[in-house]
Amino acid sequence: MRPVRSSALLGLSLALTLTACGGEGAEGSPTSGSSYADGKTFTLAIGTDPGALDPQASPVSAALQLGRFAYDSLVTVNGEGEIEPNLATSWKVDGTKVTFEIGDGITCSDGSDFTAQTVVDNLDYVGNPKNQSPFLGVFVPAGAKASASGSTVTLKLAGPSPFVLNGLASLLLVCDAGLEDRDGLASASAGTGPYTLEEAASGDHYSYKVREDYAWGPDGAKTSETGTPAAIEVKVVTNETTAANQLTSGEINAAGIIGPDAVRLTAADIDAEKTALITGEQWYNHAESRPASDAAVRTALTQVVDLAELQKVITSGAGEPATGLAILEPRACQGDSVEGNLPETDPAAAAAALEGAGWAKGSDGTYAKDGKKLAVTFVHDTALGSGGAAAAELAVKAWQDFGIDVSAKAATTAELEPILFGSGDWDIAWEPINVGTPDQLVPFLSGPAVADGGMNFSGIENDDYTAAVETATAKTGTEGCDDWSAAEAALFEAADIVPFANNVSQTFHKGADLVVTDIIVPTSIRMLG
Repeated sequence: MRPVRSSALLGLSLALTLTACGGEGAEGSPTSGSSYADGKTFTLAIGTDPGALDPQASPVSAALQLGRFAYDSLVTVNGEGEIEPNLATSWKVDGTKVTFEIGDGITCSDGSDFTAQTVVDNLDYVGNPKNQSPFLGVFVPAGAKASASGSTVTLKLAGPSPFVLNGLASLLLVCDAGLEDRDGLASASAGTGPYTLEEAASGDHYSYKVREDYAWGPDGAKTSETGTPAAIEVKVVTNETTAANQLTSGEINAAGIIGPDAVRLTAADIDAEKTALITGEQWYNHAESRPASDAAVRTALTQVVDLAELQKVITSGAGEPATGLAILEPRACQGDSVEGNLPETDPAAAAAALEGAGWAKGSDGTYAKDGKKLAVTFVHDTALGSGGAAAAELAVKAWQDFGIDVSAKAATTAELEPILFGSGDWDIAWEPINVGTPDQLVPFLSGPAVADGGMNFSGIENDDYTAAVETATAKTGTEGCDDWSAAEAALFEAADIVPFANNVSQTFHKGADLVVTDIIVPTSIRMLG
C-alpha cells in the first residue's frame, strides 16, 4: 500500500522497480536555459500520510517513497529492467543460491559500518513470520536462509524464485541501531540512504537532511553532485487541487497528480514524469462470513457495473482498460491477461446468477437469502482522487439500483490498511496494488489469509491460479510469462479480483529535475538555479 510516491502513487502500490539514473539528474544535464544550484530544499507533496516509517513494516506507497530517502537496497532495477549495484557491488544467482558482495566504506547515518551481517539480520527479520513484515513472500522469498562470511552474503532459497533480484531490489535495509530499536524508527531514520530523517510530524510534514558523504547510491550515485538538495521537505497535502496550486505558485517542487488538475498543469507547461499503473482494481472479501464468499455474489457485483464506463470516470478520461496485474515498467511479462476473461456487463445474467444461488428480491427491492439482506461494505482510497470518488458514486448507484444494500466509505491509504489487513470489515475494496513482476503478488492472491498470518487479505482460494503459479515459478524469469498470464486469467474468470482501469500517473515538477520510475529516485533530484 507501494508502487511509490506522492499522491500519484496509489494505495497498495508495491515499489518494485526502484531506480533509473545513478549520478546524473533527470536528463544528465539541466533543463534548457537553467543551471543546477546547491544548498536548496526540495519540497514534495504526498497525498496521504505514510503511517509507519519503519521501512520493513508498511507497504503503503507514501511510506516506501519516504523510505527511499533514508534507506538503500542490495541492488536496484533501472528503467530498462537491468539489475544495478547499490549496497552490493556484485551478485550471482545459481539456481536456488544467491550471493552478494557488499561494498566497502558504506556507513550508516550514525557513522557505524554497514556489514554483510547487517544484511543477514535484515533478511532474518523480514523472513521471520512472527515479525509480520508485509514483505515476506513479496520481496523476500518465504523460507530463504541467509548467512554472512566476511563481506559476502549467501541467500539459500527454499525453492525456485524467478524474479528474486527484483524483489530484493525493493527491500530497504535497516542499520544495526534500527534493528535494535524498531520503535525509534518512527521519529529517526537508521539507514545508509542519502538523507536522514530530522523531523516527523504525522499528518503534516517530514524533514530530511542530506548526507554529504553518501557515495554508494544506485549505480554509484553520490550526493556530492551539483544540484543535490541540501534538504528534503515532504508535505502531506490530501487535496490534489491544493497540491496543484502550490506547485504552480512554487510552494512545492513536485506532486503526483492523477485527476483533472493534470490538464491545467500540462497547459501551464509544468514538466511531468509519467508512470503507467493500475488505477481501478476491485477486490472482494472471500471470508466465509462475508457475502462475496459466494461466487454468484462476486459475479453479480461485477456484471452489474459498466466496467468500461468506470474506467473512463476513474481515470478522468485519460486511461485505458486494465491489461494485467503486474504492469509497472520495466514490466517483466508483456501481453494482456484481462481481455476476454472478466465477466461481461450483464445485469440480467447477474440477476440469474443470484437467483440460481438462492437469492431473491424482497418487497423493498433488495436481494435477500435465508432472511438476510444482501448488504455490502464498499471502501475506496481517497488517493484515487476526484475521478475515484466519481467512479465510486457511479458503482454504488448501479449496485443499489440493482437491489444490493451498499454502505460506502472513502478512506486514506493509511486508514484502509488496518481495515484490509486487520478488522476485515469490508466486502468490496478499490485499492490498487502495482508491481512489475507477477510473483510478488502471489502472497496477496493465495496462501494464508491475514487471520492466519498471511498477506492474502481477500482470502482468495483459486486452485487454477495456484497450479499455474506452481508451473510458472519452476521456470526462469520471463520463460514462465505464459503461465503467469494463465494464472491471472483464472482469477478474472472467477471474479476473484477485477482490474478495470490503467492510467498514467504524472509526477509534475517545477524548480527541479528528477527521475521517476515507480518512485521519485532521491539521487536523481537536481535543484535548478
